[in-house]
Amino acid sequence: MEGKTPKGVRDGTTCARFTGVGRKKKTRGQDSRRVSGGQTVGAPLLDLFARLGTSADGLSSGEARWRREEYGFNELATRKLRSGLLEFVAVIANPLIVILLVAGAASAFLGDVVDAAIIGGIVLLSAGLNFWQTYRSERAVRRLQERIAPTATVLRDGLWLELPRRELVIGDVIRLSAGDLVPADARLLEADDLHVQQAALTGESLPAEKNATDGPLASTGPDSPALVFLGTSVVSGTATAVLFATGRDTAFGDIVERLAARPEETEFERGTRHFGMLILKTVVFLVLFILIVNVSVGRDALQSLLFSVALAVGLTPEFLPMITTVTLAQGAVQMAKQKVIVKHLSAIQNLGSIDVLCSDKTGTLTTGTMSLEASLDPFGGDSRRPLFLAHLNSSFETLLSQRFAGPRPQVIEIHHVRSTES
Repeated sequence: MEGKTPKGVRDGTTCARFTGVGRKKKTRGQDSRRVSGGQTVGAPLLDLFARLGTSADGLSSGEARWRREEYGFNELATRKLRSGLLEFVAVIANPLIVILLVAGAASAFLGDVVDAAIIGGIVLLSAGLNFWQTYRSERAVRRLQERIAPTATVLRDGLWLELPRRELVIGDVIRLSAGDLVPADARLLEADDLHVQQAALTGESLPAEKNATDGPLASTGPDSPALVFLGTSVVSGTATAVLFATGRDTAFGDIVERLAARPEETEFERGTRHFGMLILKTVVFLVLFILIVNVSVGRDALQSLLFSVALAVGLTPEFLPMITTVTLAQGAVQMAKQKVIVKHLSAIQNLGSIDVLCSDKTGTLTTGTMSLEASLDPFGGDSRRPLFLAHLNSSFETLLSQRFAGPRPQVIEIHHVRSTES
């Protein structure tokens, strides 16, 4: 069965009226909420259809394929994993380890193989532990992400299909129902008793009511009743919607893209680096000073160099990198037993240094659920009638209704009620 091809859309490799709301691969285009002429997704629905080059009938498979090839998959930006070699080089790029490597190389050059082997073993053990923990945890997180492949119900060629979320494109028409994750930013075409949980974007624990409208919108943010966004979920009701932003162009994608940048240096890393630079400067100064003095007074240059190398090794805390790495690795092992993946060992020290943890919204770090403590009448006395009335209304699924509908011995049984009149 072939679906109706939207006006202005040519099946296959071109789209006459779609003018690139999203951004092309490797290039950052205009904001996905902006369209030509200063209009936004808050424009009347027919104008939005014209801008997206689609209609309520959705897209054809050929058109969807073209858009996917042109603008990429519906995926969020993530920090690219470095190769194992680059990851290892980043681990040993530490002033203390650099001093040890230089001292070890000098010892080996001068024939002191034993000292060179000891120094090399210390460096390899310390850097190897740090590298292995970081490399393994990042791969574990990536494998976990690859195993989770959410799907969405989309209208293609006139048929409702269950497709991987990453294959959706701008202009697709999707169907939402209770329990679904919103696959991308979309504007509602139809909505029936739709309530969406938007805690990931707004921090509010209670679901927001959504309604469809054909007219212009007063707001294009999460507070808009006609828009749903990636990162939210449907609590109740059903709806159909047209996608106007996918992947990195979504509101949630913008947040993820900023967070995917290289994290700032932790306090532990900063302190270790400053201490290492202090040791490095001290060692270089003393070694050069002693070497120059010894040579200037006529002493043997080779013996002076050997003495300088021995001094550099003696001033360097060889075991400090290994001790810190082993200590943090032990913390990572303990956290792994609690099913916590540690991506960066230095984060353990930061977490352990927390005195007070402040959270501005319930549901962000907590369970996001409410508990019912008491049922009172208008005068503040205990009453079972509010429980009964709430139970009758609990067919509507919200966080509050779940508390009323839960197994509570105080709730009056239905067959005990003879009248529901006020």
